[in-house]
Amino acid sequence: HPTQLLYSSTCKQQPSKPPSIKREFTTFNHKSIMSKTVEDNGWTAVPRSLEKLLANRKNPKSKATPLQVSDLPLPSSPIVDTIMKHAKDHLPKQTFSHSMRVFYFGQAIAMQHFPEWRYSPETYLLASLLHDIGTTEDNMKNTQLSFEFQGGIQALNLLTQNGAPQSAAESVCETIIRHQDVGETGNISTLTAVIHFATLLDNAGANPELIHKETIENVVKAYPREGWTGCFAATVRKESKVKPWSHTTKIEGFAEMVEANETMRPYD
Repeated sequence: HPTQLLYSSTCKQQPSKPPSIKREFTTFNHKSIMSKTVEDNGWTAVPRSLEKLLANRKNPKSKATPLQVSDLPLPSSPIVDTIMKHAKDHLPKQTFSHSMRVFYFGQAIAMQHFPEWRYSPETYLLASLLHDIGTTEDNMKNTQLSFEFQGGIQALNLLTQNGAPQSAAESVCETIIRHQDVGETGNISTLTAVIHFATLLDNAGANPELIHKETIENVVKAYPREGWTGCFAATVRKESKVKPWSHTTKIEGFAEMVEANETMRPYD
């Protein structure tokens, strides 16, 4: 049922009796408030198939144009500052730079090819910063969980403890857990779709036509790869060996796919 909230109150003095209070109410619809929260945090469902997403975009012939890092503003807030510091303190330099490239590549792709997608850039930045937190040395050896699952749970706890809204924290968690869940069936959240495009581009060179070469060069200049291809391929092999049940093993030939990244080879 709609909830009635006190909007304002006025007191009128009556000379012959005690003051009366007139209350005026306005009605808030739970559905509309929830819808805004869902959209703001990227919870809108879209096909998991990137091929379907590309085929069904509003402008299938959309072209990538050059963008500078400055064209894609970095969100700023207390929670962003906290998570940014956490990422810098806990992620290896190469992984942190990859996380930042994922933010910028994802923003560029969404802006130029899926402008109708609605999500908070802040929520996406938080997901980008933490999506590989489960690959650190300590996190890899301290759990039997696949790194995406451990990372998602850790991110949920970290964000909640630092005051992030539940919807945002859970969206980041969902996105991290499913950021390697590529496939052709079912749905994913908008935020997960953005991170799929971005991570597959940076890690495997997928769909290079979605981003202009000058944009790649500008982002890589700000956040260098420094041999990221070899670094990430080694991480994939390590988890597959240490945790042969891990979700990473779902992607057959993943390490070799990463090493065959021709799009990013000039920048490694």
